[in-house]
Amino acid sequence: MNLEAHEWKGVTVFPLEGRLDGNNATTAEQAFLQLLAEGKQQFIFDFSELQYISSAGLRVVLVAAKKLRASKGRMVCACLGEQVYDVFEMSGFTNILEMAATKEEALEKLGAAH
Repeated sequence: MNLEAHEWKGVTVFPLEGRLDGNNATTAEQAFLQLLAEGKQQFIFDFSELQYISSAGLRVVLVAAKKLRASKGRMVCACLGEQVYDVFEMSGFTNILEMAATKEEALEKLGAAH
């Protein structure tokens, strides 16, 4: 899994690809926590290349959301494929997390598209 985040119009894009499961959830969480420690506060979690997410993967997303809420940061989950979206919906995540169909829409929700 490639977890190389990049800056886009003042927002940190955190790409998730392949499978986010018990094998790499800890790695993904550590990568996110490192970015948070560097002072990043606005995130787009880019799910466009993610084919599968397990409960361990969902936990990473939830930890990120809680940490950002505590530090007054924000995240938007963008570009979820149908299978990943279904898992989010069944888990109730679509009700508690900000969702966007595209990265551009996520950027607008974060108020950074200027």
